[in-house]
Amino acid sequence: MSYQALYRVWRPKQFQDVVGQTHITRTLQNAIVQEKFSHAYVFSGPRGTGKTSAAKIFAKTINCEHAPVKEPCNECAACLGIQDGSISDVIEIDAASNTSVEDIREIRDKVKYASSSVPYKVYIIDEVHMISVNAFNALLKTLEEPPKHVVFILATTEPHKIPLTILSRCQRFDFKPISNQTIVDRMNTILEMENIEVSPEALETVALAAEGGMRDALSILDQAISYSNDTVELEDVLAVTGGVSQQILTDIVKVMHEKDVQSALTMLDKLIAGGKDPARFVYDLIYFMRDLLLFKSAPELGGLLERARVDESFKAITEQVSNEWIQEAIMELNQCQQEIKWTTSPKVFIEIAIITITNRYQKQESAADTQDAAAVMKLTSKLDQLEKEIAGLKQQSAGNTQPAPRREVQRTQARSSKTSFKVPYERIRNVVQQAEKNLRKQVQGQWGSFLSQLKTANAPAHATIQDSKPVAVSEDAVVVAFKYEIHCSLFLDHRQTVETVLGSVMGKSLTIIPIPEQAWQEVRTEFINHQEQAATREEEQKPDPIVEQAKELVGEDLLEVHD
Repeated sequence: MSYQALYRVWRPKQFQDVVGQTHITRTLQNAIVQEKFSHAYVFSGPRGTGKTSAAKIFAKTINCEHAPVKEPCNECAACLGIQDGSISDVIEIDAASNTSVEDIREIRDKVKYASSSVPYKVYIIDEVHMISVNAFNALLKTLEEPPKHVVFILATTEPHKIPLTILSRCQRFDFKPISNQTIVDRMNTILEMENIEVSPEALETVALAAEGGMRDALSILDQAISYSNDTVELEDVLAVTGGVSQQILTDIVKVMHEKDVQSALTMLDKLIAGGKDPARFVYDLIYFMRDLLLFKSAPELGGLLERARVDESFKAITEQVSNEWIQEAIMELNQCQQEIKWTTSPKVFIEIAIITITNRYQKQESAADTQDAAAVMKLTSKLDQLEKEIAGLKQQSAGNTQPAPRREVQRTQARSSKTSFKVPYERIRNVVQQAEKNLRKQVQGQWGSFLSQLKTANAPAHATIQDSKPVAVSEDAVVVAFKYEIHCSLFLDHRQTVETVLGSVMGKSLTIIPIPEQAWQEVRTEFINHQEQAATREEEQKPDPIVEQAKELVGEDLLEVHD
């Protein structure tokens, strides 16, 4: 087979070809020219960013016949031999298949021998984090004090798995993901040399799909070239990667914002039926939403957009959607992205996410709802102020012997008690008697989802119950502790709505019984004390085993028991 993949043909042969890593290549070049390079390096970073290529270029440069130089000549016997792998003094080891202590001991035994054909013996260990702990320990001493003619380069995508004792003995260089523009520029250079035509939109889409990896970008480009006829267009790249065009993403965002659930779900069904990857669709939609938010927040930063191109339809949709709507949609899609990783039915979770985003906000709140919400917030604020005033008066009365402030506190408390919520203690005690721990855990597990649905259905009702929590649950009732008494009273005005939403979430009808937190603590303490007393009485009523045994031995008539 004579054909070679693009990423193999265009693998970097000089430091200047390692794009997007100037902070590393410049440092290495200066160290080589000044002959101050280290005996051990760690090259870490994402896949396809040039770690192994840079290691091989480093080995060629220090062994080049023209050394010290900033770039290998790629013409001398040393450079050509290292490039084609015929020089045995530059050893590339795949740590994934050489993880044992014996493999490392073999390196340790051979490292003391001088190089045969070039000045420096270079060990390039790829995916070094796969080595076992014992193998690392076997390498430790050699890595700390190797012979002068040996250089170790450890490449890894997971540097956190390398022991600190190894990292501290090496110079570490972190390769960063390559920017989309840098990937596009590099691909343009290659395409000019290969005399292949690719549209700018297709190149940008390839760069986005590569996620910062140059090797991945060239692999995708290779696939798209094979798929296309003459010129590689955007549709060719989307077909290869399973991506979605910007126009489709724009249309889906538009219908979701306009609350057209039917159109949104129909578009999704067509995409999935057309062979698009569900996970890729969610990924593209998240990045498109991100670009929408970025452009709305700072239009002058258009150069930072990663998925979208600023055209007329893009500008039109940015004027329609709000920042809050975009942020909520991104959060919902991100949760969907996590869930579809572990399911065999990703379409279901995407449909749920689309329905949730579409129905989350009403275009206009009714005037009555707005007034109710404002009234609840006003009462809550006033209650907080009264609580602070009462606390201040209590502190003042504690430090002052004059009776006047105390009478004022008592009057204030008396006035507040007239409007206090009447706690249904008897009903609550009955629920506590029948309560089960597993039922309480079920309700608590669904409480967040219940509050979210209640907020969508009725914002004023949600405002009354958002600072509450379920504390006891029986088969047909839930005792809910509220922070303030006034919230208990306000809740009663929305009780039917709240119980309806809770019933839909839990799958069964439940009655909500409100109680202030302070009163709940009293009920809870009373119940615990009652349980302890009952347990004590039960223990006391148990017959003494010694007395029972004596009765069996001598008979009850002849036995007399004294305390």
